[in-house]
Amino acid sequence: MAEVQAEVQVKLKDGSIRSYPLGTRILEVASSISAGLAREAVAAKMNGQIVDLSRQLNSSVDLELLTLKDSEGVDVMRHTCAHVMAQAVARIFPGTKFAIGPVIDNGFYYDFSDHVFKPEDLPKIEQEMNKIVKEDYPISREVLSREAALKLFSGRQDRFKVELIHDLPDSATITVYRQGEFVDLCRGPHLPSTGRIKTFKLMSIAGAYWRGDSSREQLTRLYAIAFAKKSDLDDHLRFLEEAKRRDHRRLGRELELFMFSEDAPGMPIFLQSGIHIRNELENFERSLQSVHGYSEVKTPVILNRRLWEQSGHWFHYMDNMYTTQVDENEFALKPMNCPGHMLIYKNKQHSYRELPIRIAEYGHVHRHELSGSLGGMMRVRSFTQDDAHLFCRPDQIESELKEVLDLIDRIYSVFGFSYRIELSTRPEDSMGSDELWSQAERALQKVLDESRIEYRINPGDGAFYGPKIDFHIQDAIGRMWQCATVQLDFQLPERFELEYIGEDNQRLRPVVIHRAIFGSIDRFIGILTEHFAGAFPCWLAPVQVRIASVSEDFVLYAKEILSGLQSAGFRVDLDDRSEKIGYKIREAQLKKVPYTLVIGAKEQSSRTVSVRKYGQGDLGGMMLETFTDMLREEVDSKVLLAEIAPHV
Repeated sequence: MAEVQAEVQVKLKDGSIRSYPLGTRILEVASSISAGLAREAVAAKMNGQIVDLSRQLNSSVDLELLTLKDSEGVDVMRHTCAHVMAQAVARIFPGTKFAIGPVIDNGFYYDFSDHVFKPEDLPKIEQEMNKIVKEDYPISREVLSREAALKLFSGRQDRFKVELIHDLPDSATITVYRQGEFVDLCRGPHLPSTGRIKTFKLMSIAGAYWRGDSSREQLTRLYAIAFAKKSDLDDHLRFLEEAKRRDHRRLGRELELFMFSEDAPGMPIFLQSGIHIRNELENFERSLQSVHGYSEVKTPVILNRRLWEQSGHWFHYMDNMYTTQVDENEFALKPMNCPGHMLIYKNKQHSYRELPIRIAEYGHVHRHELSGSLGGMMRVRSFTQDDAHLFCRPDQIESELKEVLDLIDRIYSVFGFSYRIELSTRPEDSMGSDELWSQAERALQKVLDESRIEYRINPGDGAFYGPKIDFHIQDAIGRMWQCATVQLDFQLPERFELEYIGEDNQRLRPVVIHRAIFGSIDRFIGILTEHFAGAFPCWLAPVQVRIASVSEDFVLYAKEILSGLQSAGFRVDLDDRSEKIGYKIREAQLKKVPYTLVIGAKEQSSRTVSVRKYGQGDLGGMMLETFTDMLREEVDSKVLLAEIAPHV
């Protein structure tokens, strides 16, 4: 008979090793290190898995004790807080049914059914939650058999929990957690007691579908935030207020940049001011692409099904495509521009001397997104991509990739964006051989390494035809947005049988680099609107200068100034209404116009303009030529005169 192990070895985070009796609980390990650690510990990471402090040690382990200074510890607290919210709901609204309550960024949510929640319910629930925290119920973990778990939740008529239990594999360990009178199906882990919860706030009510399936039951979702310190919660609330102030949907309406209609859900309608911004962005990028040897093209918005089958999109992207019948043939609105560019390349024979060939397009594409996921300009169904495809020889891959990365960096620096890079590798639904995928992934990784660019691997998130490099830009208040993408593709050249004549007169396959910098121009404008809080730098601003006359006596001179600035190529308008000058100046500030020129008796007599700058105030009087030169320098150099606040 084998000897029973009397002790287990525990290797701590600092590398030290301690011995404990078999069956010792993790909380006892914390107590043996220090009383302070026992008070602060909320969970532990045992052999890489986060577990409760009540877990027993039945073998030697690597152990890391977690406190609320650790992000994993805060997530454990948020998970417990979700259970406390469910317990509070059960007390206040008996008969409510419980679905799931996971942790999300900065907080958690819980989905409920069989009760209609109102905004005025949130303070009541929050008050009851605080009561539960104060009562400091111990939280215990129990392992149940499948039969016992089904009996428990069937008896309470918890249909969602019963379904979850039925869907668990036979090998699954089924656990429930208890706190006071409340018990919930959960994998855990949780805090030792409800009193360890620090600070939280219920935020909003939203709709959701059971298991995210629009064909299933509709639920009510309560969102909340939770933090280890009240100061962190206060900082987050200030961040949310700042984000609300910068909301592109509100600013888009107020500044008359774009609009949306129920007759075209998810399809932005650009107004005159928004078109000015869009044109400036495109022209700025065009000027750089021209220097880098890009040829601009335009491909059809609708293409035959056989082309999408050839590209592979029909089989890998069909759910996101809009289709229609034309002359008894099936067509699809393009969700991306790639196949059209393959046709352009294949339109004539190419020599190795011609490569690389760089094709660029501002292509209008359509993608079917679920209505519930649409959100202003950030998630749309119709948008324009600043798309490009580079057809090159294998020996040109690295130099072309480096040039693309440099171009992206140059463009983003103009807007004051820093960024994070991810290398996304082969997804499950990919097409093509292992050899070609490995070759493509190695090529991208080599370029990033040789360029000494920091990046992280994002496994399985590549396009179905090739791995990619994604750029996540950071805006003025610290949020990250995925925009630019660079994809290396050996598959489409094979599927479209693309060729070039090599130096030895052999027919060879080119390699394709897919590249977008803004990504979706529509979305990029939404990001810029929030990044600059609507106060666009002068080169981008829809109206760069507003002329405000003090009274009708000075309108003639004001129109002379207007004509001169417009002739110089600036976007200028004139406010000659019969309103007080203070009102006109305030309105120009609300519209976030970079410069306001006040024209009155003094200016007319001295043939000058009185200059006010957004965010800075009165700059005093100056000659029109002086102001024009200053404005020209600012526009040409793309100076960031914008409302970019420090990260909140």
